[in-house]
This record gives sequence, structure tokens and C-alpha cells, in this order.
Amino acid sequence: MGSDGAEPGSVRPGGRTARVRTAVLRAAGDALAERGFAHLDLADIARRAEVGKTTVYRRWGTATGLVADLLADMAEQSLPRTETGSLLGDLRANARLVQRTLADPRQGALFKAVIAAATCEAKTAEALHHFYDVRVTEWAPCVQQAIDRGEVPEGTDTHEVIRAVSAPLYYRLLTSGGPLDEDAADQAAEAAATAAAAGAYLRGKELG
Repeated sequence: MGSDGAEPGSVRPGGRTARVRTAVLRAAGDALAERGFAHLDLADIARRAEVGKTTVYRRWGTATGLVADLLADMAEQSLPRTETGSLLGDLRANARLVQRTLADPRQGALFKAVIAAATCEAKTAEALHHFYDVRVTEWAPCVQQAIDRGEVPEGTDTHEVIRAVSAPLYYRLLTSGGPLDEDAADQAAEAAATAAAAGAYLRGKELG
């Protein structure tokens, strides 16, 4: 990333290629939120972004390729983790970030569309997995810090604790229809912190 090589789409920030990518990915996100993956059309994206169709087809090739790049960009642009000095405080900050994203009308619809696409498109699924791996890896050090402070046991799987925070919020978005508010976020954080402190996420722990 950040290479000055000639690969399409990898030109230095602020150049024409970067501006085109920004416009096209914004248009793709809007289209996904409005109409879903099944109706994603590269010609429509080009029109929305006010760029030539040949540019879009040459750079991304397919709707799947475009969604994969959109997810890569979202991972790059995501906010860094917050450090509060306690595991509960850090997990609450993470949960509220997820909650604000999913409760946003555009972002929530966008994630629904991408997750739906990932169920039947291998490339989209791979990109989605990478997106979440980036985000979980960004926040996992807060659990390691909690281990170092003695808040949770040695051997706790730091990544699983972070996944446990967002899982209930995605469940509300996709399945239950429950409110996606700060209370839901705080409850998810408290449950994950309590379970972590009790040793629920120890590596190699057998789940019965």
C-alpha cells in the first residue's frame, strides 16, 4: 500500500486516480445502501461518480471487485481504537463505535447489502473477512493491556473478546430488529468484559 508503482488504483494520494477511486467508492456505497448488491451496476456507478464507464470497468471489472475495494477502503478509513485505561471502558468505546455505524441509515443499509452479497460471492466474503480482521486486530491490544493489568486471565483470546462485543449488535441489525442504541452497545460491552474476566475466552477452552 502507498506504492508509487504503475498498478491501476495505487497512485499517490491526491492524484487523479485517488480522486476517481474516492468518487467511485462513494457512489458504490450510496448505490449499495439504496438498492442492494443485486442491483449494483457499474455503468450506474460511473454515472453517479461522473467518471467514464471505461475507467470503472478497467479499474474494477465487476461489481464484486468494486465491493471488495470498497471494503478495503472502509478498513483503511476506520477510526483508531480508544484507550480509556480499563477493559470495560475500551470495550464500551468499541461497542458504541459499532453501534453508531450500524444505526446510521446509510451505513447500516450498506453493511446489510455487503453481508448479503458475501453469502453468495466468494470474493466479497473474502473482502468482508479481511475488513473485520483489520478492525478486530486494531482493537485487540486493549484486551492484552487488560491481561497485563490483571483484569482478565493470561491466555485470554484477545480477538474473540472483541468479536464478542460487536456480535450482539450485528444480531440486532440482521435478525432480531431490536433497538441499536447506546444501551445495547453498553450491554454488549459489559457482557464481553464480564465473560472475559471470568475466563470464558481462554484459548483452547472447551465449550460444552
